Amino acid sequence: MAASGTGLNKNTAAALSYVLGPVSGVLFLALEKDKYVRFHAMQSIVFSIAVVVLDMVLGFTIILALILPLLWIGEFIVWLVLMYKAWQGEEWELPVLGKFARQMVQKV
Repeated sequence: MAASGTGLNKNTAAALSYVLGPVSGVLFLALEKDKYVRFHAMQSIVFSIAVVVLDMVLGFTIILALILPLLWIGEFIVWLVLMYKAWQGEEWELPVLGKFARQMVQKV
């Protein structure tokens, strides 16, 4: 496996870009030149922002607030899958967010 710009294996760097959400995403996006790692870093940022916005919007409605714990479990599972897929070397794209992240990486 090839090393990334940080000296880490690129799969490890891609998986670590998800660990602290937008913080690690921005860090790896700034430090990395590898397209694979940069894609996962940007997807981490986009996913984290989408999760916060979704939780805030649904949290403001009392009826939907009752399902927030289920939503959090789902978000946690997606987060784990994203890290696992990155670690396995897959460029797994989230349906809408992944395409947006790919477009943003090409612009940066």
